[in-house]
Formats: sequence, structure tokens, C-alpha cells
Amino acid sequence: MSLSVLKAAADAENADGLHLARLLVLLRSADKRGKSAPKPVEGITKLAKLDFLLRYPVYLERALAALNKSPADAGVLPRERTTVETKMIRFRYGPWDGRYRRWLSLLSSRGLITLSLSGRKIEIGLTDRGRTLADELATRPAFQDFATRGAVVMKAVGAMSAMKLKDFVYEIVPEITGMKWGTEIGASNPEAETFDTSGEPR
Repeated sequence: MSLSVLKAAADAENADGLHLARLLVLLRSADKRGKSAPKPVEGITKLAKLDFLLRYPVYLERALAALNKSPADAGVLPRERTTVETKMIRFRYGPWDGRYRRWLSLLSSRGLITLSLSGRKIEIGLTDRGRTLADELATRPAFQDFATRGAVVMKAVGAMSAMKLKDFVYEIVPEITGMKWGTEIGASNPEAETFDTSGEPR
């Protein structure tokens, strides 16, 4: 792979706009679960796990198989099995990175989401402006797969509690627990440290 391609991939990964748009589409999928009223996501931990399955469809396939659902519903394309973006990196909170609080702050400051406390957890919902933008994004070719998969993710695991979803993800991706921070999932890591999940964000 050329250096220019790697740089382009790195630039895309570090661009907040891409992640903000994906989260809006995901939150819209969650939003639609509510029958009589829009339904927020309960906690940053749950949002991160839902986003993990949306962002990395090869692991969504594993989740669907574990739930006795059709892995084909993940709609993984051949290129998505080998691209830089599909290779998960172990961050502070497992395979999901630590930028969610910043992304949520950016979305909130732009009037696209609401953040409210429910007990000790933050409930994350969309504003009307956020719904309008999320629906518009879902019509764009670059985000249509996210919109389709977002509905699959929410149907499969959206009803799980944050704790149950966290445990489920570690069950289907057990290689996470033996990795050092910054290591790619699937890479050889003979000196890996045991990962303590107790410090995850709420």
C-alpha cells in the first residue's frame, strides 16, 4: 500500500466530520426504535459498542451469527474485509477509541443532539435539526451503508443494556482482552497485557 493511500486513510480517520456524520446516522437508527416517542441511547458505553458494530461490519457479522441471525444482513463488501478502516485498533476502552465525549460535545454545540442525565448515565438523543440532517445524510451514497446497517445493529442488539452489550461484544471478539493499547486486532501480540474493562465510560 502506498504512503499516499495510508496518509489519506489516516486523514479520514482523524477527520471529526466523518465520525460526527456516522454517529448522527446511528443515533437516528436508535431514535426510530421509539413507537410513541423518539428513543435516546442510554450511555456513552452503549453508544460506543453500537458504533463499533456499525463501523466495523466484519464484527457485526459475528454478532449476527452469535444471535442466530443471518450474517449476510451486515452486507459486508469484499473491500471492507481488507481496508485500513476495517482494522480495529485497541484504545483505552477496548477497541473503541476515547474521542466519543469530544464528538458528542461537538454535536451538542451544533444543536444536533441532546445530552441529559438519567441516574448516573448520559442519555443521548437527537434534536429535530439532528434528525433532519441525519435523514439527509442517509440519502447520500457515502452514508447509505451506515443507514442500512444502523437499522440492522439496532434490531439485533439495540434492546440490550449497556452492560449486556459490552459483555456480548467481548464474547464475540475475545481477542480484544489480550491486547496492548494501540495494537491492531488480529495482529500477533505475544506479550499482551490483560485488559481490565472496569474503567469504561458511562
